[in-house]
Order: sequence, then C-alpha cells, then structure tokens
Amino acid sequence: MKMIVGLMSVIAILLVALAGPLYKFGVVELGTAFTGFKFGVFTGIAALILLAIQLLFKRNTASIGSALISAVLAITAIAIPLSMMNTAKNVPPIHDVSTDLVNPPEFVAIAPLRADAPNPVAYAGAEVAEQQRTAYPDLQTLTYTQSKPELIEAAKQAIENLGWELVNIDTDKGIIEATETTAWFGFKDDVIILVTDNDSERLVDIRSKSRVGQSDLGKNAARVHSFIEELDGALGE
Repeated sequence: MKMIVGLMSVIAILLVALAGPLYKFGVVELGTAFTGFKFGVFTGIAALILLAIQLLFKRNTASIGSALISAVLAITAIAIPLSMMNTAKNVPPIHDVSTDLVNPPEFVAIAPLRADAPNPVAYAGAEVAEQQRTAYPDLQTLTYTQSKPELIEAAKQAIENLGWELVNIDTDKGIIEATETTAWFGFKDDVIILVTDNDSERLVDIRSKSRVGQSDLGKNAARVHSFIEELDGALGE
C-alpha cells in the first residue's frame, strides 16, 4: 500500500509539473497539457484517499516520513490547478489589456510574429474594453513631463530589467515593442509602449496581449503594472 500511495503521489505531481515544459518544448499540444493537469488532480485525490485508508486501517504499514511526503506531493498536485481555476474565476476572461481602450496601441514589428498565433493581433473591441474597465479601472494613460527620447530610453531600461525580449524601437514614432516568454509553459505575450506628445506633456500607453488562450489569468494586467513600476523607477519617480 505504501508503495502504491507513493507512486501515485509522484505520478500526480509529475502530471502537473511537466505539463508546462512538455508544451513549451513542443512535445504535446496545449489541450493535452491541460488534460495532464486534470489527471494530475484526479491522481492526487486518489493518492490522498488511499493514504487515508492506509493510516486508518493499515497504520502499521505506514511511516510518518513517507506518508508526509506523499501527502505533500498529492496536495501540491491538486492545489496548483485548483488555484489557477480559482484565479480564472476572479478575473475577466480576456487576454488583451491596454491603458488606452479607445485607441489601443497597434503592434508594428510584432504583428508579423503573431501571424500564426490563435489570438489575432487586432483589438477585440468594446466588450473586452468594458470587462477591463470593471476589473482593472486603474489602468489608464500615463502622463509624464520628460521628453519622448527620455521616456523611450527609460522604457527600454524597464524592459531589460523585466527580462523581456526587445523587438522594436522607433524613437521618432514613440514606439517600443517587446515579448515576454513565460517560464513554465513558454507562452509568448507581446507588449507595445506608445509615447505621444500632448502640448508640454507626454502621454504613455501600454498594451499587453497574449498569443494563445482565452483567459490570461490576470497576467497581462499584472505585466502592465510591473512595467509601470519599472518605468517610474528608471525615471527616478
């Protein structure tokens, strides 16, 4: 019994932990990776049930150390997918976030890189904008007094600090584009920063969009927030 419980716990955590890398390196499709999540949860639950039976009826076959390790592995395998599901319920099912919802910055150099992406490069429109306003009302156009070249340079520094891949810089047009590749699944999410003149001030807009997936689990909004913090830091604000 102890061996079976331990094996099932290991299988459960592997089904969950390896789902991302297997997708990232092209071994399985995204749907298959998420199926691994589901079976990881089921296997983890089964391992906990067997562990409970062992502790209740065959206590002499169990050791505290092995039981604890099996429980931790099984609970972790269950908790990670359930946590992601809970997050998905508490954020809007969108994958495109912008500080300007009327005229979101348009991708330029990144557009051809998204040619085969499931999520099109175009902004989805009013419905997505309304969901964002409700969920992330603080994401709005930023205003700075620095010059356009200063802001572009600061944005470049922020991108480097965040570890994103710089794709394009056009100081004259006030555009800087970058891509972030997530560590676990290797999802590629794209960002464009647009700096425009407004009399004596400069307006800065940021847009972040996932290439795959309907819901981003709040990742794009978090990415915009992170960029704003790094940008302010680079500007000494």
